[in-house]
Amino acid sequence: MQNILKKLDLIDYLDSFSKLMAREKSIILEGDINLHHKLISELSKFDIKAPNKIENLDSALMHIQKQGILKMDDIFEFIKIINYFRYLKKFSFDGKLAEWIDKITIPNEIVKICEYFDDKANLKDGVNESFDNIKYAISKNKEAIKQNLYKIINSPKIRTYLVDSQVHYINSEESLLVRGGFNHVLSGSVINRSNSGFFYVVPHSISDLKQKQSDLKNKQEEILYKICKEISSLFEKNLLFLKFINKEFDRFDHYQSRLFFSKINDKNFILPSKNNVNRLVDFCHPALHNAKPISIDFTKSVVMITGVNAGGKTMMLKSILTAVFLSKYLIPYKAHHDTTVTNFKSINAVLDDPQSVKNDISTFAGRMVEFSKLFGSKNAIVGVDEIELGTDSDEAASLFKVIIEELIQRDIKVIITTHHKRLAALMASNEDVELIAALYDEENRRPTYEFLQGTIGRSYAFETASRYGIPQNVVNRAKEVYGDDKDKLNELIERSSSLEREYKQKIAKLDEEIANMQRISGNLKDQKEKLDEHIYSEKSKLHKEYNDARDEAKKAIKAKLVSESHQHLNIAHKKAVEIKTEKIQEPVVLNVGDRVKYRNTKGVIVSIKGTKAFIENDMGMKVQVVLADLSRSGNPPPPKIPTKKATVTIQRPESASIKLDLHGQRAEEALENLDKFLSDALLSGFEEVLVYHGIGTGKLAFAVKEYLKKHPKVRGFEDAHPSSGGFGAKVIKL
Repeated sequence: MQNILKKLDLIDYLDSFSKLMAREKSIILEGDINLHHKLISELSKFDIKAPNKIENLDSALMHIQKQGILKMDDIFEFIKIINYFRYLKKFSFDGKLAEWIDKITIPNEIVKICEYFDDKANLKDGVNESFDNIKYAISKNKEAIKQNLYKIINSPKIRTYLVDSQVHYINSEESLLVRGGFNHVLSGSVINRSNSGFFYVVPHSISDLKQKQSDLKNKQEEILYKICKEISSLFEKNLLFLKFINKEFDRFDHYQSRLFFSKINDKNFILPSKNNVNRLVDFCHPALHNAKPISIDFTKSVVMITGVNAGGKTMMLKSILTAVFLSKYLIPYKAHHDTTVTNFKSINAVLDDPQSVKNDISTFAGRMVEFSKLFGSKNAIVGVDEIELGTDSDEAASLFKVIIEELIQRDIKVIITTHHKRLAALMASNEDVELIAALYDEENRRPTYEFLQGTIGRSYAFETASRYGIPQNVVNRAKEVYGDDKDKLNELIERSSSLEREYKQKIAKLDEEIANMQRISGNLKDQKEKLDEHIYSEKSKLHKEYNDARDEAKKAIKAKLVSESHQHLNIAHKKAVEIKTEKIQEPVVLNVGDRVKYRNTKGVIVSIKGTKAFIENDMGMKVQVVLADLSRSGNPPPPKIPTKKATVTIQRPESASIKLDLHGQRAEEALENLDKFLSDALLSGFEEVLVYHGIGTGKLAFAVKEYLKKHPKVRGFEDAHPSSGGFGAKVIKL
């Protein structure tokens, strides 16, 4: 696996993923990938802390199986795993995750062992009385040694020989740092010398205490050995459980590490499908920083990538294989969730030059060896970079055409990069082959790192050579050698690519327009259904009211008494009068440029903003109105007669007023209302109106002034009389 990871530039990416695992292991997640994905999805709903780092316990399990005695460190590694599952059981999981966690039943005797230890792997007090007594004795002895040393340090006779007043730990022994001649005042053993020539001395006065300390530690180790023996014996009885929970911990670790990894830079899980559709959408290769997302459909059996040198062909090939690899092992990556790939049994990459002096093999021979292995594969995907490498191009084109067709028959998907125009031409007519061209920016003379499906691309070898420093005169001579006829072929290929790009852009625009029309059609259909429901409701209501009125009329006819008949007739008349229906209007969709009618005025819509529209009436005046107040008008404007002055009579709007109060409104809202107010005032024939804007912070007053200065129909304005608002109002002349 390491070989394919190296070829696809995935080593660093998967190393960063592996660091999130609690225990080092393979990235391969065995079992049903659909079940794994479901459990990860359910786990993502909970905020669960990551497990602590755990050592590999395979050798410890083998030791238990052979009735060996584990060390305390190994025992605690098992305890950490068991305690983590005890922590998980506190969550209220549901679905498959709950079924899985509920199946993990921890024996009570194992739970009891877990209570022996604290978080630092130390045995708790009260577990073993002898161990507690020894631990207390060791602590007291350490204190006695410490007090004895400080007593020596503070002795006047020894103080002159001390280099410092500290206790130094040398080779795990407490010692003092003294100068030469100390033996006249201090009896002790030299255990080391400092770089400055001083001596580290252990006083003989604490030797007995240190011997006692050593004896106590030996007894402590004996007690720990007995405890480890008891626990190991218990673990042996529960060996199957320990193997099971050790394996389940790795499984959970796979889930948790993948979930944490997906949250870094917002990656997605792309589950392999079985529908044989393969499509990358906005995929970013993990090895690239600030990568340009790529989208490609590689559903067909063969994908042949041609085009400009250094234009991203190899990275496109690696991207396809990378997405397939990461999806196969359920590792999240950067791509749109619409991405879909097939679960291939094997993934092969023929990217390097296989030439080797040791194996006495040429480039082409090495390629043939790698291709020969593919004929025994099934349900595989293979990527081949520079397929023509190492042999005559014309012969290679014929050979690889036949090889590729044979691989298609064996259900093997092939991704190829090539500069072989002949090979591309030979394969272009095959329905199982998808042609993709790496694009080149002619104006800026550099690759765009974008791709176009359905066409062959030029290599731009001369332009690339020039861009990377080859002298221009050398490039020009090379073009002459290359020949005009072949250069014209390149121009034809480029023209074909340009037409293909233009064609796809037009298709995209048409698709967008079709989607918009479908949306409008859907809205109209919904409105029609609502109208039909309303009409049916009103019809039922009318039927009921009509029947009630008719019944009352019949009762009046049958009544013998005149007064009673009149009473029933009055009720029937009242019911008939109360019968009312709502006016049903079909919704009208209006656009800029439509001719419309507003009250008694007709005109053309100039612009639409939200629920309002600007119309230019037949007099040339622009008016802002509510969109819902407009109706469609098919009548053209009356012809203008230059010899006679046309007289137009406009009905005064019912809502028109000579005063407008803008207090408390935002500037944008106030100016919209002011515009509507002035339009109605002009239609009503007012020559002077009054607008209240208030003083406040001055922002609204300033906005009103600036608007009035620019309005074409405002002849002038001034502050109102103090009795009419003063500085907080404006008298506007129209």
